[in-house]
Amino acid sequence: MNSLEHELHYPLGDAMPAAGHTMEVAPGVYWIRMGLPFALNHINLWLLRDQMDGKDGWTVVDCCIDQAESRAQWQQIFDTQLQGLPILRVVCTHMHPDHIGLAHWLCDTWKVPLWISSTDYNAARNASSSHSNFGGQAAADFYASHGLVDPASVAKIKARTGYYPSLVPNVPNSYRRMMEGDVIRIGSRDWRCISGYGHAPEHIALYCDGLKTLISGDMVLPRISTNVSVFDLEPEGDPLRLFLHSITKYLALPADTLVLPSHGKPFTGMHQRIAQLQNHHTDRLAEVMQACREQPASGADIVPIMFKRELDLHQMTFAIGEAVAHLHMLWYEGKLRRAADTEGIYRFSTQ
Repeated sequence: MNSLEHELHYPLGDAMPAAGHTMEVAPGVYWIRMGLPFALNHINLWLLRDQMDGKDGWTVVDCCIDQAESRAQWQQIFDTQLQGLPILRVVCTHMHPDHIGLAHWLCDTWKVPLWISSTDYNAARNASSSHSNFGGQAAADFYASHGLVDPASVAKIKARTGYYPSLVPNVPNSYRRMMEGDVIRIGSRDWRCISGYGHAPEHIALYCDGLKTLISGDMVLPRISTNVSVFDLEPEGDPLRLFLHSITKYLALPADTLVLPSHGKPFTGMHQRIAQLQNHHTDRLAEVMQACREQPASGADIVPIMFKRELDLHQMTFAIGEAVAHLHMLWYEGKLRRAADTEGIYRFSTQ
């Protein structure tokens, strides 16, 4: 446990559900944990007791990527954890592969609707059927414009054209839209939609006042900071400003809210965690400013300042995206200037 985590409280301690099993974390709310083949090696999913159209059953919140291990774990949950009741709907907080990858399979298996924001639904449909945003020539050109010009890395990014479809091979053909302020009746309780920006196009978290419980998705995580990146699909984006504004919404919730994050363990201490995230980004912005005072810097130049550990290529692309997000926030605030050098690489400076 790092020093910042001591400011948080984990009411379940180190307990967590075994693969293919669930653990009740609040009345009618069950925790599922599935493995991921990445450095971030797990995702938390949620199963909520529900009733729709007079039928008892369950709502699933988030799905995991489409991989054989996840399908097998879901099948075990169907067989042993549902108390003989059906899945009634599938909710996805946002369009990233670990959240929506198996939505098509779950919705088809149970003949139920997908609930998601319109923006993320359409982004997922586009990404699962095209080669934009996560690889290919456009992505390679984008990263090169921010200093990732190593020929081997550029070649690998160009070749990574099927990344998103490999994890999200399909998306349901229709959906039910969720928007800021919507109230969804799940079982006997109301859950309010809270939109968030900067991490995904239109992330939706769910808050239940009756349970003082927030399904936070990726917007508030207890141990790691949420990735906030600029990508080739929106190369002039300012996602860090959007993210920092979005997380202030959660300060209106009770201080003792139980937070159910997509990664890490359920915790309380959300107000402290938001302050930690704000301080984290304030410190990173100060580091970036200092680096750019010393000499013009590209996104790739900023990566080792913000990330002290060794990174593989997958992590490096996200790290450059996050470095550019910090540079862009300062640039849009007028604190940095941007210019392209003779090689077409953007460099940011104070003069």
